Amino acid sequence: QVQLVESGGGLVQPGGSLRLSCTAPASIFSGNSMAWYRRAPGKERELVARITRSGYIDYADSVKGRFTISKDRAKNEVYLQMDNLQPEDTAVYYCHGNYGDHWGQGTQVTVSS
Repeated sequence: QVQLVESGGGLVQPGGSLRLSCTAPASIFSGNSMAWYRRAPGKERELVARITRSGYIDYADSVKGRFTISKDRAKNEVYLQMDNLQPEDTAVYYCHGNYGDHWGQGTQVTVSS
């Protein structure tokens, strides 16, 4: 069974930072794109950030200037650096690999004082 493994979630105060990591099999990591999605309580899942095989990056408007997506080809890992976190960023964050449409199990991010 294909697995995308996420880590790095947790509880942080407003204004704080977290870094999420996602490890993917090489076949998925080398696909068209890798992305981070999130689902907040009572809301639909939304795209947070995406990075393509060629390195093109796009972000949701709500996280531009605060979040940074990156990847390490040698490790088959994708990262989401989240700075200046706000309560509205509270959600379960999911890693997604476009090749084969694979999802991670999700990692909880809670922003609260």
